[in-house]
Amino acid sequence: MKPKVSLVISVWNRIEDLRENLAAIRKQSVPPLEVLVVDNDSKDGTPEMVASEFPEVRLIRMPHSRFGACTTFNIGFASARGEWIGILDDDVVLPEDWIETMLRSAEEWPDAAVLSSRVEEPGMPESFLRSEGHLKPRWMSTFRGCASLARADVLRACGFYDETLFIFGNERDLTARILNAGRRVRYVPEARVWHKAPFGMRQGRRSLYYHVRNFWIYAFKYLPWTTILAFPFLFLAGGKKKGEVADATGTVGAFERLKDPVSLWICLKATFAALFLLPYCLRNRKVCRHPDFRPPLR
Repeated sequence: MKPKVSLVISVWNRIEDLRENLAAIRKQSVPPLEVLVVDNDSKDGTPEMVASEFPEVRLIRMPHSRFGACTTFNIGFASARGEWIGILDDDVVLPEDWIETMLRSAEEWPDAAVLSSRVEEPGMPESFLRSEGHLKPRWMSTFRGCASLARADVLRACGFYDETLFIFGNERDLTARILNAGRRVRYVPEARVWHKAPFGMRQGRRSLYYHVRNFWIYAFKYLPWTTILAFPFLFLAGGKKKGEVADATGTVGAFERLKDPVSLWICLKATFAALFLLPYCLRNRKVCRHPDFRPPLR
């Protein structure tokens, strides 16, 4: 008997994307035990669409839309009954054999607590699409939160997402705790998923603020102080090498964003916000020394 899988989706005002997502889930060669949709008080008819067109879905409606993605996903995780939890963005489209492929990989790699899909997005460079890191299986330093499969018991033991982060960087933070627990994240290129969000770091001041703030929170919790102190020099050196495949693809393009005074001011504001949370970070600090651990500093 195959393990039971719960699929968890967090959504906010994405009615058409979610409809396509749920329709693809219905076609899975190995059906899930359940699908949970946590709706963050959408106003575009999303929850009504789910209730009428997908009655098999467990719909959880939030009382207002001020919750972050970390909170809404955590509510879904806590409600899930499966041995495995599929972590899905609302705007992904799964191939029909996604659950089957991921469970087969889980049998092959029993040390893997999380299995991360091969995700392809609009604007993904050809150099990235052809790279070895994109096409071949490997161990990872984080996972793609838009389409991954995780052991429910490991998620519960490691505490789900850190809700202090609100949004962005939560997968990298959770992976550090998973690695500290002696488990690993495996990349599964056979599970090829289409994600409608553009490749790289999202545009906008809000995105930049949370990426910078949450990087510092992550650093204060898991990085050696020598690495933290060296980061400004690494930043001035220019960030990631051209053509390098990053596990944390949501940060790709971050260094190019920091070329105007407004962006620099946002970074400074985000850094002070992280310093305000330093006592919290120190209470939860546990330096990660697992060989798979690679902070997004290069």
